[in-house]
Amino acid sequence: MATQCVTKVELTISCENLLDMDVGSKSDPLCVLHMHTSGNQWFEVDRTERVKNCLCPKFAKKFVIDYHFEVVQKLRFSLYDIDNKTIDLSDDDFLGELECTLGQVRQFAVYCSAISAEEIKDNRVVNFEAEARKLDKKDFFGKSDPYLEFYRQMETGWQLAHRTEVVKNNLNPTWRPFRIPLQSLCGGDMEKPIKVESPSFSKYILFNMVSNMHLICLLLILTCSLVAIFGYLFIFLDCIMKTMVVKEYTFLDYIMGGCQLNFTVGVDFTGSNGDPRSPDSLHYISPNGVNEYLSAIWSVGLVIQDYDSDKLFPAFGFGAQIPPHWQVSHEFPLNFNPSNPFCSGVEGLVEAYRMCLPQVKLYGPTNFAPIIRHMSQFAQQALQQNTASQYFVLLIITDGVITDMDHTRAAIVAASHLPMSIIIVGVGGADFTDMEILDGDDGRLRSPSGEPAIRDIVQFVPYRKFQNAPREALAQCVLAELPEQLVSYFRLKKLQPPSDPKPS
Repeated sequence: MATQCVTKVELTISCENLLDMDVGSKSDPLCVLHMHTSGNQWFEVDRTERVKNCLCPKFAKKFVIDYHFEVVQKLRFSLYDIDNKTIDLSDDDFLGELECTLGQVRQFAVYCSAISAEEIKDNRVVNFEAEARKLDKKDFFGKSDPYLEFYRQMETGWQLAHRTEVVKNNLNPTWRPFRIPLQSLCGGDMEKPIKVESPSFSKYILFNMVSNMHLICLLLILTCSLVAIFGYLFIFLDCIMKTMVVKEYTFLDYIMGGCQLNFTVGVDFTGSNGDPRSPDSLHYISPNGVNEYLSAIWSVGLVIQDYDSDKLFPAFGFGAQIPPHWQVSHEFPLNFNPSNPFCSGVEGLVEAYRMCLPQVKLYGPTNFAPIIRHMSQFAQQALQQNTASQYFVLLIITDGVITDMDHTRAAIVAASHLPMSIIIVGVGGADFTDMEILDGDDGRLRSPSGEPAIRDIVQFVPYRKFQNAPREALAQCVLAELPEQLVSYFRLKKLQPPSDPKPS
């Protein structure tokens, strides 16, 4: 089967002289990228990090998108002042926006925003581990909040490539291991200068990846370098840093190398959906043969099924009383066959849902944890193989507020260690604040005991945003984070594709 070669483009965003919307401090800007669909709708692609108290931010987060020469790809860059932890932007101050096409992006300067685009030609990354000891105390009331910034040399000056996390109130920080694409760091040129700054301490170094780590440092306390075959270590600002240049596999590398996606659907049959016989019910099937549950199954399933060779999908319901004893179940197969809950293709999923609906009594409560743990068992079995051959995707379609939030958080944190992702589509007009918490985009989800998820595995999308959009728009948004979630897991486990694709 012929495959299409897709060019990846990396967009870097910086701004100047933004509006100051805060009283007593400066705005905390964040940039959101939307793309235009064929159905005259906009969908969100990604967001940068929030830069606190800054009117001239340089965003470290890059936007990476597919470039199609034959298509006019419309982009919208929107800036907001973020003063809360919710994902919803309607309660944040709007700072301005820019619309353009991807073909127009070169060095843009409109609405005080600069956008640069570059084709990604190098898939190598540099893995970093960094720690510092006995840093100077810079804050008057507390300890310092140290972080590092990495800059790439451009014709117009230095461009921010990466900003580490801020370690609060710590003079002996150890940063979480981080990675920077070699393309972002030096354009793939191992001899090109790279600058590392510590803004909190007004110090910097210059080095490149092949010159025995020649260091130039202001107020350098200790300097040394060690070159290995592919690894480097250097010390500056009392900071020890180890680096390793490695090849990085992409989502397509894993898929083309034999990794299978295993797709499972979970459907909410709680009483808050309304009587399925009433047109007001979310489970009511219209004369056209659709409802929001069916639309979500069709939209996501049609994309996912192409990555599953047997196209046999388990499908479960939760929150209903089921025959013959009418006990409440939060994990029953839609075809009522526990030994074989599989449906053949998307059409089989739809048929199973239609056949199940009149046979159950909608009840409650809305518990997610049982079905998440059920799928985790299969992902745990795949984990024992220690190969990148299987990845599991659970689609949960729900209308209400979660009633087992603590158990669900614990189940998701445990699942973050497994080859597994969870997609939640919220139907109806309920308050989905809890879903946004599970999404983890604004910080790492933690279990009730405080254990953090080792990676973000949940994507939540409210269906109401796509009611009048083409089917593909919902699928694009729902599945936007899945490739990175899959890659992040196999990267964490240091697993290559089952059949290593030929190097590019």
